[in-house]
Amino acid sequence: MSSVLGTYARKNISFKEGKGSYLFTDSGEKYLDFVQGIATNILGHCHEHLVETIQKQSKKLWHISNAFVIPDQERLAKRLCENTFADYVCFQNSGTEATEASIKIARKYFHKIGNPEKNRIITFEGAFHGRTLAALFAANNPKHTEGFGPKVDGFDQVPFADHEAIKRAINKNTAGIMVETIMGEGGIKVIPDFCLKGLREICDENNILLILDEVQSAYRTGNFFAFEASGVNPDIVPIAKGIGGGFPLGACLVTKKVSVGMTPGTHGSTLGGNPLAMAVGNAVLDVIFAKGFLKNVKKKGEYFDLSLNKIKKKYPKIIKEIRGVGLIKGIKMLVDNTEFVKKLMDHKMLTVKAEENVIRLFPPLTIENKDLDEGVYKIEEVCKEMS
Repeated sequence: MSSVLGTYARKNISFKEGKGSYLFTDSGEKYLDFVQGIATNILGHCHEHLVETIQKQSKKLWHISNAFVIPDQERLAKRLCENTFADYVCFQNSGTEATEASIKIARKYFHKIGNPEKNRIITFEGAFHGRTLAALFAANNPKHTEGFGPKVDGFDQVPFADHEAIKRAINKNTAGIMVETIMGEGGIKVIPDFCLKGLREICDENNILLILDEVQSAYRTGNFFAFEASGVNPDIVPIAKGIGGGFPLGACLVTKKVSVGMTPGTHGSTLGGNPLAMAVGNAVLDVIFAKGFLKNVKKKGEYFDLSLNKIKKKYPKIIKEIRGVGLIKGIKMLVDNTEFVKKLMDHKMLTVKAEENVIRLFPPLTIENKDLDEGVYKIEEVCKEMS
């Protein structure tokens, strides 16, 4: 009997080691891993540069209080700001913490400028923003919130991408709109560029803030952030998962204008931004910023998309839709996604489910086309079996 709290329906399998796109069991069985820690091992398993970096840093300094200057934290924040819309970054340990920081920053901004009544945030139905109480009720999915009442107030939900509903929901208490640029748990639903532009316009017209949750999508689309293709500049962006390449790391990016309320003592994290995490975060950026890397991610994403759509065309009674951008993909199934995931696992391929009967595919950004081809082949084999 396991002493681990039973909050996960774990599959009866464990892995001894991983390399790139693959995981290996104790007995040496090889699995193609398109889960990658749920979009987290963005450079695959045991990337050489990350391994060398963490080994080197572990011999120098793991943790020190944020009461002192942490040089690698300064460096990572500067690199993030120089390459994005942001002026400041605060570091966390996870995506849900980054989301919480976003909510706090938005509320504190309006309190600071003399509008404390502006403290409510509009979100989309079907969203997922994390597992803390505020994050749970921001998304307000009954499957996740049941039993965790009383409800955390301060959030107003509208149907997915319904701009008219958003306009009706805005009132004197609205502080901002928070949406995932690509809804992960919600089924890899991409917010269209025209919608993002419309959200920015709505926010500007009503003097409210735009928060774009890129916890799952950052670095994955062939752009640094998924929203960049729209040309929109948000006010606040929480990120996590892939930014640490598998090491716990989250961050909240914010403009100078909106940062004014976050003075010493308003927010903090014991472990957030520690030297070990910062060394790894910088190492991930070393790879991401290498010449042509993100351009190549975009090419791989297009190649993968074309291959998956060929299967969709061949099996129209199995696959309804291919979703996603770059190397964050979803397949909306016309058969049970749980059964499809199970059969893929029988074929030594790992995937993960999402809402709307979708399976999610998160190959590492370093994947080679031959490994994408292997994944496509396994997906087609399962389509044959279920036809």
